[in-house]
Order: sequence, then C-alpha cells, then structure tokens
Amino acid sequence: MTTSERPRPRKAARDVRRRQLIEATIDVLATRGYSSLTISDVSRRAGLSMGIVNFHFESKAALLADTLKHLAVQYRDNWMAAVSEAGGDPAARLYAMTSADFGEDVCTPRTLQAWVSFWAEAQSRPAYDEVYGDEEAEYLQTLETMCADISSAGNYNRPQSGKLDARVINALTDGLWVALAHTPPGITRSQALSTLHNCLAAFYPAHFDANGPVN
Repeated sequence: MTTSERPRPRKAARDVRRRQLIEATIDVLATRGYSSLTISDVSRRAGLSMGIVNFHFESKAALLADTLKHLAVQYRDNWMAAVSEAGGDPAARLYAMTSADFGEDVCTPRTLQAWVSFWAEAQSRPAYDEVYGDEEAEYLQTLETMCADISSAGNYNRPQSGKLDARVINALTDGLWVALAHTPPGITRSQALSTLHNCLAAFYPAHFDANGPVN
C-alpha cells in the first residue's frame, strides 16, 4: 500500500470535528441569530471544549465563513443532483432545479433560519459574497439557460425571457424561503411549491399548470 492509499485517521477525525462545529453553528444561528452567536454557544451546542473550537477555527469570522460555504455547497449539490436525474426535457429540468429549493434536504427550519441570518448580514459584509458568490453565479447562469431553452422550445417569444424569467423565479424562491423562515412560518412547504407552480404556469402555460409539469 502506498502512502497516498493509507487511511488518514487524524485527518478524518479533524474533518468530523469541523463538520460537527459547522452543524452546531447552523443550530445556533437558527435559534439565536447572527449577532447573538458566540463561540461559547457553538462549543456548548457541539458538546466540545472552547479549545477544540479554537484549534479548528482561528476566529468566529472563520467559523461563520466556513459555515456559509458549507451551506452554499450543500445547496449547489442539491439542485445539481436534481437536474442530473431529470433527463433532457427542458420543462423537466427547469422543474427539477426550482422545486429542489423546497426539498427536505435543504428546506428545513434550521437551514432556512441560517440562510436568512447570512443574507441580512451580507448587506454590511461584502466578504460573504466572495464565500458563496461562485455558487450563486453558477445557479443563476444555469437557471437563465434553462428558462431560455424552454422559451425556445415552447415558442413563447418574449424578449430576453431567459434572463428576465430567471430573475423573477430566483426572487420568488428567495422570498418563499424568507416566508418559510418566519416563526411561526407564514406558509408551508407545500404552499410554497404551489406558488412556484403558478409562476411557472404563468410563464410557460404549455408546459406547466397549477399542479406542476404538464405530462
């Protein structure tokens, strides 16, 4: 067995601890919010000492940045997996991508609260845009392409439909996430998905109705 093939128990243990601390940070963000979060809160939530937290993250800012990156990658992996399974039909791909926002893997109360906390903070901390900017740009570009593809396939003939439709759909799903993050939530996940259906049906009536894709 070569050196590169040998297991790395210490690295694996470090990765587990970092993931544990990131998950604890998401929990604290969901219950206390961004401004009230402390390293002490995170260590208690994780059941680890302050020394371990400081060993893995040099500062609170570093811990929060890694937590945001974790959420961004989780979100990207979720919609990309949905699109990969949808096949080549433009309507199926667009529906898979947009409805993935309301799947159980990413649309949970704690995750939504954490995202909303970061969104609010990003207005005064442009550095956070650098953390998840690539994932966001990739999502928007893919969404624009999908909207353009279905517009072309359906001959909807609206100027710049790909870019403009994508902006509306993205704004809608963001707003629905904010509504879902309220305590108590203003809507259910099912109602949020129905709202998405109505938006897609308004843009692409030959492909969607109030129940989702038209078969």
